[in-house]
Amino acid sequence: MTIFRVPTDDLPETFHVTTDEQLRAVSNLTRHRIMAVLRFEPATITQIAQRVGLAKGSSSYHVRLLERAGLVKVVRTRKVRGVTERYYAMAARSIELPDPGPGQPDVLLRNAVADLEASPVDGERHVRMAHLRLTEEQFTELGARLQALADEYRTLSDPSLPDVSLVFALFRPTPRRQVEGDAK
Repeated sequence: MTIFRVPTDDLPETFHVTTDEQLRAVSNLTRHRIMAVLRFEPATITQIAQRVGLAKGSSSYHVRLLERAGLVKVVRTRKVRGVTERYYAMAARSIELPDPGPGQPDVLLRNAVADLEASPVDGERHVRMAHLRLTEEQFTELGARLQALADEYRTLSDPSLPDVSLVFALFRPTPRRQVEGDAK
């Protein structure tokens, strides 16, 4: 099997989601999973449908929405029995979502939790939560170290290996007194 890889030299590093259309496109769990399929190698509608567990028509619909929003693009075409087969890939190496407003759901974390809940329970998983007390400097340093570690392992990624998802969220929660006060 030949793996067609997208030359990453010409890909922008980051795609910044800025429009409502783009945000709606990435907010959907199915489209999130399609983008996960395309993160390392291009795929056709048929291949995407098989990997995500969708009908070809549904897969085509979701890919068209992602393409219209600029998140994926056609990187190669070829003729197969008189039909043009299109290979889709991500439009950038990474996608940056805007921070949700107060009280708004964090789309990325919701999709990550849905993927975690759907992952095999008998497989190896590392899920931890730690409550820390950090200075602003420590907070910033930890965020940078987590990002550097994720970037380091992203460069080691090999499309022939099974998918692994890494999600981290470093944030300052709302002070407990304020949360309790809002509930009254």
